[in-house]
Amino acid sequence: MIFETLDTTGHEQVVFCHNKDAGLKAIIAIHNTVLGPALGGTRMWPYASEQEALNDVLRLSRGMTYKNAVAGLDIGGGKAVIIGDPSKDKSEALFRAFGKFVDSLGGRYITAEDVGIDVNDMEYVYRETEYVTGVHQVHGGSGDPSPFTAYGALQGLMATLNRKFGNEEVGNYSYAVQGLGHVGMEYVKLLRERGAKVFVTDINKGLVERAVEDFGAEAVGTDEIYDVPADVYSPCALGGTVNENTLPRLKAKIICGAANNQLANNAIGDEVEKRGIVYAPDYAVNAGGVMNVALEITGYNRERAMRMMRTIYHNLARIYEIADRDGIPTYRAADRMAEERIAMLGKLKLPLGRSKPRFEGRIRGGH
Repeated sequence: MIFETLDTTGHEQVVFCHNKDAGLKAIIAIHNTVLGPALGGTRMWPYASEQEALNDVLRLSRGMTYKNAVAGLDIGGGKAVIIGDPSKDKSEALFRAFGKFVDSLGGRYITAEDVGIDVNDMEYVYRETEYVTGVHQVHGGSGDPSPFTAYGALQGLMATLNRKFGNEEVGNYSYAVQGLGHVGMEYVKLLRERGAKVFVTDINKGLVERAVEDFGAEAVGTDEIYDVPADVYSPCALGGTVNENTLPRLKAKIICGAANNQLANNAIGDEVEKRGIVYAPDYAVNAGGVMNVALEITGYNRERAMRMMRTIYHNLARIYEIADRDGIPTYRAADRMAEERIAMLGKLKLPLGRSKPRFEGRIRGGH
């Protein structure tokens, strides 16, 4: 059954990681390494079943292949999930045991933080393997990728405003921002700095209060966010919030945010197109974080990272060109852009990042 699934999804390798003493149950999925070693974060989540965890890691790792290809990076796609509750199941032993499994892959998979994981957890992983990004700056890392993800999302937003309205004046429009985690809060800050009207919501009331007090946003209920008269709907929390129940309620002319998997399914993506709403493909918009940590592979430079974030504008513009060229919805155009790049560079048979990653200037932790 699993091999039949992998035939369909195109994955190269799936590793089941188990350490009873450390309480580790994890899955690493390497989807595609045509462009280079597979890079993708580790997610910790209390999955209801092992099958649910497997389904998630297969879906997420495939998404990373497309994200990294569209971002113009010489890296492939992978992802890892740890089964557990991040609020109570974390330990040094757990993450160091996981780090040993990452290290055993010899650089085919490079990890980073994702949902339920923070930079301090990555420090434990880093004690067992150099194939880690997003560690503290003292170790040659770039730290928290959230500000870069938010700044990259702003670039994608500007390209999308230009597509819909013919200008990039962020402050001329209003935004409904759903989710005020690290990325969402930074995104709100960037919007408000440009004078935009911003509606916000989050299940965490403390975060909502901070957005109101610190940045002058307007708070609305978690369900009311779909009904506010905003020009742009910006999902920055979990995926699937654009669905058959919410789409008819949206007043927005643009959907552009930092969340992954914003569209509940492809049929919703087609319906978004029919309604004349411009959808900015999520994995192209939120690629800033992975662009930033990818630079750690050869030696981190913040100025270069900021320059890379600005290429997201051009990536979105290219996606819209492909959508017009082929007469397809923008979510399909993003996939096509990724597939065309993988196919083209795959034919060259060049060692694009396929050698072992180099982590220069790192001060390794002790074992």
